[in-house]
Amino acid sequence: MGTGTAALSLHRNLLVRLAEARARTDEIFDIVRPEALYDRHIPERHRIIFYLGHLEAFDWNLLSGRIFGLEAFDQGLDKLFAFGIDPVGGGLPTDQPSDWPARTEVDAYNRRVRETINAHLARASFSDPAQPLLLDGLLVQVAIEHRLMHAETLAYMLHQLPLDRKLSQPGAPAPAAAPAVPRMIEIPGGVATLGLPRARGLFGWDNEFEAHQVEVPAFRIDAYPVTNGEYLKFLEAGGYSEKSFWSDADWEWRAAQGVEHPRFWTQRDRRWLCRTMFDEVPLPPDWPVHVSHAEASAYARWAGKRLPTEAEFHRAAYGTPSGSEREYPWGNQTPEPRFGNFDSARWDPAPVAAHPAGASAFGAHDLVGNGWEWTRTVFGPFAGFERFPFYPGYSADFFDGNHYVMKGGSARTAACMLRRSFRNWFQSHYQYAFAKFRSIED
Repeated sequence: MGTGTAALSLHRNLLVRLAEARARTDEIFDIVRPEALYDRHIPERHRIIFYLGHLEAFDWNLLSGRIFGLEAFDQGLDKLFAFGIDPVGGGLPTDQPSDWPARTEVDAYNRRVRETINAHLARASFSDPAQPLLLDGLLVQVAIEHRLMHAETLAYMLHQLPLDRKLSQPGAPAPAAAPAVPRMIEIPGGVATLGLPRARGLFGWDNEFEAHQVEVPAFRIDAYPVTNGEYLKFLEAGGYSEKSFWSDADWEWRAAQGVEHPRFWTQRDRRWLCRTMFDEVPLPPDWPVHVSHAEASAYARWAGKRLPTEAEFHRAAYGTPSGSEREYPWGNQTPEPRFGNFDSARWDPAPVAAHPAGASAFGAHDLVGNGWEWTRTVFGPFAGFERFPFYPGYSADFFDGNHYVMKGGSARTAACMLRRSFRNWFQSHYQYAFAKFRSIED
């Protein structure tokens, strides 16, 4: 394939991917009943209306002036919808619904942004050295993955909406699976490669660079993530009332917030139920439990184990007995539904043993998809880290010692972000993410 043909193919591919990412977030917003658009059901997050404007404002702020030299047509909304990760200073938002523009105004802004961006991207070159931020479609890939990250964030946010505040959507039934027998597997010592090399054509976020190798001593790891059924034993054994299982900071948080069970669980008539996206069902014992880092750590201590490091997760997931490494746990084939519960195939988890084809070379299951996996590694830069000049706070704002690396992906994680080097992160006490875990022994 000639250079010109390859560039044209890349251009078309990225514009198709951008359109598909937009369709995915549009579908998410369609779940929200109109009267719920100004709700906030996670205290640390913005009202839903913010995210409706944020996705287009991000693309506009990223591309309009920096790449296309365009003048703003609504600076107020550009600024209002610019940033929305964590509240400034660690406090909670105090805005009221009346502080936000009407849906019609936001929709009009979004339409104009998309039409303008589309027109300019259609004429843009992704192979012009004079436009380094568009070379290989760099900023378009940033826009795509940023949007897909928010598609997942919106999914867990809307998970917290009362059932009568959203419109039910059809979903795939949970796949059948034989019961997962809890066991541990031996992982021999070896090398784990973390990160990405800086090479043309390899896209990654700033925290994914540079590639480097870590020597990992031998350890034993759970073959499956901890399930609801296993975690229920911890709860019934008094795990939430025994201080010795919790760090001082985690215990203080648990007591202050009255945390007595996973956020995705509820109890009625002395029966435990699981809150799915559109229903409440009897607690599925073979689904992975979704919990905060604090809760996962407490369970691991109760079990006489600990959470893995980022490098240990890599070794178990991508390593092989021969010493080589794979792109995915199952091999080097691109993600397919038979390998795991990811890429928005389902709204909810699946049994942890439902995808045996996705097992790693060492026999660890469900490592990618079905819930991000907590590690004990504090989120920080790799050697050689360089901030993205166009998004300097993307990672660096969270190198604060309070966030932990997560690996793998959830049911709502897009396939492109299942790459081995991708790193997610959350604070220890955040209960809302689609986050599972497994434990290890040295």
